[in-house]
Amino acid sequence: MEKKWEAMTADEKRADLFDKWLSPPGVKFASPEAEKGYKGRVTRIKDAIELKKPDRVPVFPMTGFFPAYYAGFTPRDVMYDYDKLMSSFSKYVLDFQPDAHGSVTTAPPGKSFDILDYKLYAWPGHGVAPEHGYQCIEGEYMTADEYDALIDDPTYFFISAYLPRIFGALDAFKMISPLTSILEMYGGFTGAALVPYGVPPVQEALKKLMEAGSEALKWIGTVAGYGVEMAAAGFPGFFGGGCKAPFDTIGDTLRGTRGLMLDMYRQPDKVIRAAEQLTPIMVKMGVSAARQNGCPVVFIPLHKGADGFLSDEQFKKFYWPTLKALIQGLVDEGCVPFPWAEGGYNTRLKAIRDVPRGKVIWGFDTTDMARAKEILGDVACVSGNVPIALLSVGTAEDVKENVKKLINTCAKGGGYIMMNGAVIEDVPPDNVKAMIDATKEYGVYK
Repeated sequence: MEKKWEAMTADEKRADLFDKWLSPPGVKFASPEAEKGYKGRVTRIKDAIELKKPDRVPVFPMTGFFPAYYAGFTPRDVMYDYDKLMSSFSKYVLDFQPDAHGSVTTAPPGKSFDILDYKLYAWPGHGVAPEHGYQCIEGEYMTADEYDALIDDPTYFFISAYLPRIFGALDAFKMISPLTSILEMYGGFTGAALVPYGVPPVQEALKKLMEAGSEALKWIGTVAGYGVEMAAAGFPGFFGGGCKAPFDTIGDTLRGTRGLMLDMYRQPDKVIRAAEQLTPIMVKMGVSAARQNGCPVVFIPLHKGADGFLSDEQFKKFYWPTLKALIQGLVDEGCVPFPWAEGGYNTRLKAIRDVPRGKVIWGFDTTDMARAKEILGDVACVSGNVPIALLSVGTAEDVKENVKKLINTCAKGGGYIMMNGAVIEDVPPDNVKAMIDATKEYGVYK
């Protein structure tokens, strides 16, 4: 009898996720060569994560809309036409042959955002030109006096306060009562709690949400189909899921940068308490996706912990405790956390080495990779940091030399994955090819 997930140890959960990644259920490989290539690529990445020497350094370019540009499409094209999304991202992988792909979730369903009147982002053709990627529109989507509401009931706060502010079509959700009021028939508890769902504006908002959900369902079919098609061709997906650092969830999504910076001085205890309250929510978010997708790697983009953004003392007080708890929570559930340190993390390296050995990937953007390898190399796989500026305006020969330097600096003994420092958008294809090919040529372990 198969052991239930809840009864497994962390190591058993981890082994289960790695087994599913290595042998994806339901995938029929296109050929014996494709199966061999797929398993070889997953094994190569797994060995690097576990600080072993693989056959060579794995290479995984972090692509944004690059596949769309490469295929001659705009970002808007692939956000609204799922056939173009599928064909362009497939073409990129098959032509360039990286060790893994990053899924097509880079291009979310634009029509769903149209339906809901999304406020948090401008996206191609809606606030930015069709030829460009999307941009976050920071704002105070949670006010300074709402920390207690968030802490007391995060789910109700998101439904009744946050969603109406970021989705114009869901403004009526402000009228919804807490679902925890639905207790029993006696005393009219349940009847009274259901009343808001009968109000026409709420019902119209629910219809919009269902309409957006139907569009998202079409999109997720493309996402799933792409993953199966690429696996059958021999290329694994790198990510099982994603979540966010609790501090970033407050700063990016709720309070905005300015609001959070003020809160750190005016109500620091509530900032910390809110981050703590969000931590298990983020753990569940990452774990559920990893289990559903059969891949242990959980992506955690880090935005507000970089050098110069917070002092070392602020980083240790506000940022690292809940990020560390998130990392440990994911590891305890068998996942491989992949915190991607955008910007520089040179002053953070000693603090962030406090992670379980051989179970975390640290991704770096502009951090000094020699120091990163020196300080973290015995506890965590490090990855990065081919500069996005180099990929954008350099030559293929420049990229090749940078790759050789990174291999010489970071690959000794294993535990390194070649990646770029920021997502690749409209860059010369020859430079992306040079990054991949040079890694395969110079990253072989003797």
